[in-house]
Amino acid sequence: MTRSAPRLVLASGNAGKRREFAALLAPLGVDVIAQTDLGVPEAPEPHRTFVENALAKARHAAAHTGLPALADDSGIAVDALGGAPGVDSAVFAGLPRDDARNNAQLVARLAGVADRRAHYICVLVLLRHADDPVPLIADARWHGEIVDAPRGRAGFGYDPHFLLPALGRTAAELDPEHKNRISHRALATARLLELVHATAPFGAPPP
Repeated sequence: MTRSAPRLVLASGNAGKRREFAALLAPLGVDVIAQTDLGVPEAPEPHRTFVENALAKARHAAAHTGLPALADDSGIAVDALGGAPGVDSAVFAGLPRDDARNNAQLVARLAGVADRRAHYICVLVLLRHADDPVPLIADARWHGEIVDAPRGRAGFGYDPHFLLPALGRTAAELDPEHKNRISHRALATARLLELVHATAPFGAPPP
């Protein structure tokens, strides 16, 4: 009888994120399931830091499902805007969330601004269960620049406007395999996997 892969709930309903994490977490041999597929509502994100929001989302998903949970709180920070959009990246242009409107807002805010430096940031929190007292936390940054004209059709979020100068391409012009080696999520996930392998095996029962 074949043993099924352990399930991990991703505290997000974003299909792009689920696809990326399913690929990035392949070394763990887990079945990554978006929380929306399990009927979990979105968690409030009232905090002003990525790590606090990630913790809140992971606890919320784990409590609703009884499964280990992974939460990603990520966004883009633009130097000339004092770090904005930051934790408001998904709702930069207001609700409902819309990538096109967010990108248009960002480009408009940078009109006439010479300094286009920016970085994506990703904070990951992994909980074995909702009351896990020792969450695994990893973070990483991916540096680039903002360009006015969108380029590329891959990726999501601000990817069409996030230029990687060393490559001469935007994040949306990278094929998924390339992006999953160098992105903020890739770097944060690599660090998280190191933490997982250095601690209790994934899927170990609660203490």
